[in-house]
Amino acid sequence: MVGRRPDTSQILQAVGDLLMPRECIVCGQPLLKDERHLCIWCRSDLPQTFFHLQGRNAMADKFNLLVQRHIESGIGAVQDHGTPPEGQEPVPRYTPYVWAVALFFYRSKTGYRKITQSLKYHGNQSAGRFFARMLAERLKESPYLGETDAVVPVPLHWTRRWSRGYNQAEVIARELVRCGIGGTMVSDLLRRNRRTRTQTKLSVGQKADNVKGAFSVRRKTAERLVAGCGPGPLNVLLVDDVFTTGATLFACWKALKEWNPDVRVCIVTLGYVG
Repeated sequence: MVGRRPDTSQILQAVGDLLMPRECIVCGQPLLKDERHLCIWCRSDLPQTFFHLQGRNAMADKFNLLVQRHIESGIGAVQDHGTPPEGQEPVPRYTPYVWAVALFFYRSKTGYRKITQSLKYHGNQSAGRFFARMLAERLKESPYLGETDAVVPVPLHWTRRWSRGYNQAEVIARELVRCGIGGTMVSDLLRRNRRTRTQTKLSVGQKADNVKGAFSVRRKTAERLVAGCGPGPLNVLLVDDVFTTGATLFACWKALKEWNPDVRVCIVTLGYVG
C-alpha cells in the first residue's frame, strides 16, 4: 500500500529541522517531527502543580497571606470605609479568598526554569503560547474557575516593553483568551507607574518595597470595562509568567482594590516558585 504523501508544511518542517534543528527547551535534545518545545521525556516529567484541581493550594495561600497582612494593618480598612468615628477601630472589609493557579513548579536548579526564561529573555513567544495553551487546558478542567469578565496581564513599564518588544504576560494572557478562558483581554487596565528594578536578586522585603505603589488603574479603561460588563462585581483574571513571592501580583491586586473594593481577582501564571 502506498503511504500518504507528506503535505507542504511537513516538508518545510523537515527541511527546517535539517538547517536549524529544533531542540527541547529543557534538556536540549533534538525534537522529533511531532514534538513541540518539549521532548516526550521532559513533557512526561513536567513538574505540574495540579493547583487547578484544588480549591486551596500553596500558591493561593501564600498570596492570601499578603492580603491578610494588608487587611490587619488597617490600611485597607480605612481606604474602604473612610476614617472611623473617634474611639472606634476600623472594621476590615470582607475580602474573598483569592484563587491562584500555576502550570508547573519553577525551580532554579532544573531545566524547567528555561520555559519562562525562553519567553521572557530570549524572545520565544511561540513557546509562551504553547505553554499558555497547556495552562488553558488545565483551567478548563478546573471546577473552581468561575466567570471571568477580563483577562489582565501584569504590565511592563513602557521603556522595558520597548526594549524587549513585547510583554511576556500579555503573550500568555492573549493565548488564554484565544483558548476560551475569560471574556476579553484588557491589556491597558493596569498602568506601571515607574520602572522598577528587576526582582530576580532582591530579598522578599526588597521585592515588596520595589513594587509598592508601582501600579494604578487606568480610569477610562476601567469605566469602559464596567459599562460593557453590566451589573455585579467585576471578575478579573490576573496573569503573569512566574509567581515567586507574590509581591508584584499583590501590588496589582491592591491597585485594583483601591479602584473598586468589590472587584474579584483570580491569579494564573506559568511557573510557581515553591
